[in-house]
Amino acid sequence: MPARDLDLLAEAARAAGRIAMGFWQASPETWEKSGGAGPVTEADLAVDRMLKHELLAARPDYGWLSEETEDEAPARLAAERVFIVDPIDGTRAFIAGEEGFCHALAVAERGRITAAAIYLPVRDELFTATEVGPALLNGAPIRVTDAAEPEGARALAVRQAFDPAHWQGGRVPALTRGFRAALAWRMCLLAEGRTDAVLSFRRIWEWDLAAGDLIVTRAGGRVTDATGTGVTYNTPGRRAAGLVAAAPRLHDRLAADLAWRPNDGDEPPIDTPAAP
Repeated sequence: MPARDLDLLAEAARAAGRIAMGFWQASPETWEKSGGAGPVTEADLAVDRMLKHELLAARPDYGWLSEETEDEAPARLAAERVFIVDPIDGTRAFIAGEEGFCHALAVAERGRITAAAIYLPVRDELFTATEVGPALLNGAPIRVTDAAEPEGARALAVRQAFDPAHWQGGRVPALTRGFRAALAWRMCLLAEGRTDAVLSFRRIWEWDLAAGDLIVTRAGGRVTDATGTGVTYNTPGRRAAGLVAAAPRLHDRLAADLAWRPNDGDEPPIDTPAAP
């Protein structure tokens, strides 16, 4: 079933890309969500409608969890398998006409991710994985780096992740910081060895993380929340308590040095575009 689900996700992700590209750099209608939840565009909603229609038509017994759909909690929590979808991750980059947005699709079964696809339509890059076999980029296997020490390692994170308050004794690891607008893309860059770690010290929506979690894991990386605990999906709260994703030995070093806990005061949900 995961292989069949992956075929479905990959086809849907490419279809999402075709819709998004029709709006990209064409001044799509944009507005702010309530509660400071960030921007949304007509493209986000168009992609969401298509994905929900096509995926649930193919798998009517699956639940549905998406950033752009009102939560259907009783139904999705009762479902054995659930689609977890971010129609456009990196909406600010999309609005700015930049390439750093993607479509992130996953299937969760009893709390774990079993199939995942992330597609960057401008770059025509499709990252995929199931719970068995390697992570793939356009059909070719990818692998995380063998980084073991923070010194000289690269991390994708917002600046607040390097606040001394987040680290034991205020000792910030000597990582080289970079950033990308979409968390799913950051996870893909980790999976293909173009960065060594991805960090976030805020509560993360499941749709931002689900697909990337499996892709990094199948590429040989380690993914936990900021307390060192593996993330469970399709939960009532729909959020993970931060993120530490990295090559395995580097992950353990970073996780051991953290002082952040979920009640310490989260970072704001920033996804401001940055140059590659």
